[in-house]
Amino acid sequence: MIIMPKLGKLPPFFLSCLLLTIIFIVFILCSPNPFNPISKSDLHQTLALPNSTSHGDDDDETLKCDLFKGEWVPDLQGSLYTNWSCSTIPTSKNCFHHGRKDTEFLKWRWKPHQCQLPRFDPKTFLEFVQGKKLGFIGDSVARNHMDSLLCLLSMVETPVDHYKDSEDRKRVWYFPGHDFTLMILWTKFLVDGEERVINGSSSGIFDLHLHKIDKKWTTDLPVLDYIIISDAHWFFRTIYLHNDTGVVGCVYCDHPNVTDFGVGFALRMAFRSALNHINRCRECKARVTLVRTFSPAHFENGTWDTGGICNRTSPLSEREIKLTSNEWELRSLQMDEIEKANIEGNKKGTKFAALDVTKAMLMRPDGHPGELWGNKWMNGYNDCVHWCLPGPIDAWNDFLFEVLRRKVT
Repeated sequence: MIIMPKLGKLPPFFLSCLLLTIIFIVFILCSPNPFNPISKSDLHQTLALPNSTSHGDDDDETLKCDLFKGEWVPDLQGSLYTNWSCSTIPTSKNCFHHGRKDTEFLKWRWKPHQCQLPRFDPKTFLEFVQGKKLGFIGDSVARNHMDSLLCLLSMVETPVDHYKDSEDRKRVWYFPGHDFTLMILWTKFLVDGEERVINGSSSGIFDLHLHKIDKKWTTDLPVLDYIIISDAHWFFRTIYLHNDTGVVGCVYCDHPNVTDFGVGFALRMAFRSALNHINRCRECKARVTLVRTFSPAHFENGTWDTGGICNRTSPLSEREIKLTSNEWELRSLQMDEIEKANIEGNKKGTKFAALDVTKAMLMRPDGHPGELWGNKWMNGYNDCVHWCLPGPIDAWNDFLFEVLRRKVT
């Protein structure tokens, strides 16, 4: 006969082993799959799950939430791509290639105050736009945005470089697995503009015909299903404004007999003409047009041609930006024109909406190439207008997919 000792007389070591054995048995019995390992990526997904929102979540709270009122919050995941994984990054936007060392500027994510903004999912996006054509219309910042989207989508499918004109102004990429076409239609002013040539040389002075649309982008407009239109930075120079009767004003002209209406007026009239053209295009099939609002520059201690720099490495807070700035004024007039276009569009079955990035990007002086853009012809000039790839501009695609989804479904 085996005589069991009383528990009270067990040495502490054996008592500890007994308790651990009991806990282990309970774990085995209660766990559905106790030996399924969790990878680092799974762990991140598990931790991130409470803060994520599915693209299928159409609850009223999410749909009513203003995506563009929020703040930048830390995000350890960082960018979905790198300058090594994306081969199409333009050299001038490849900040790491030119020597940028810090990576902390990639570890922030935009968080609306009242809801979650779904992280861009390239696979889901390609399924959403299958069989469609999406076009960016605008200047080099519009191209910057398209290049960001191209990098994200290339993580799922390698695109075919379908077309490039002699100046690389018009570029078309095709994703055969999803029959999806992505293009950039480059334009300085949206409307017709010509630079004056004086004594055989470019003068930097432009004549802008507010009543004529730039045909560089309107020719391809009928084939597009979705449009993302933007513009602004070319308006900060000497411009003479024309209508069908002649000169009606100027921007930065300092001419005694011509009224200087300022950048805002010229930009408003250009957007009004462009959005009216889209609304009145009978052969166009696009039913959703998104207007990306003004993307601010961040020159400090000077302007682009007087030694201005942008070498910050972290975002600003809401308290540190000014919503009474010139950038905010330009954003506000764009929002006005979107609303007017939408009123007319509702009568014709077309929809307009804003990618209102201005506030979010006012907080990101850390995201520009600065001196790290590799332009040997402009040595000593900093690029504080465009955005590094990868970088904060990638968040524009979070906005893009969510706004597009709301407007289409």
